[in-house]
Amino acid sequence: MIIERVTITKVDILQSIARKCFFDTFYEVNSKEDMDDYLENKLSIKQLSSELNNPLSHFYIAKINEHYVGYIKLNFGMAQNEFENDNAMEIERLYVLQQHHGKKIGQALFSHAMSIADQKRVDYVWLGVWEHNQKAISFYKKNGFVAFSQHEFILGQDKQIDILMKKKL
Repeated sequence: MIIERVTITKVDILQSIARKCFFDTFYEVNSKEDMDDYLENKLSIKQLSSELNNPLSHFYIAKINEHYVGYIKLNFGMAQNEFENDNAMEIERLYVLQQHHGKKIGQALFSHAMSIADQKRVDYVWLGVWEHNQKAISFYKKNGFVAFSQHEFILGQDKQIDILMKKKL
């Protein structure tokens, strides 16, 4: 497996994998309208290009045998969704295509993110995870994260609750 930094030249690849991962993860538990809204607005080429052009946001994509299988988005400084500390790192998104679950790709992306956090000497890493996504919550707990708060996540017209979790370094 190769993990590489995503540049603007690969925005179409990023969009393809981001949309597929999000849809496969959440389509069974959300309305079609809310999912369509999120996919069209939050994972559009325009939106992802804007995020890729932000020097405080970094995307990395995992590739196995020339196939893209997962990705992660990291935010620093003012790019963090809940800015509290300039010396923190947010994992905003970590997704793996469903057919590749169980192959340690998510763990590899997570480990890559933690090595970046170490290099940047951040005080802590934090993230938000949907309160009903028990698989992801368990993954983060296994990796040393603890819940510390919550915030609202808007999916189309649906106001959902994300549990905020952090790991001090």
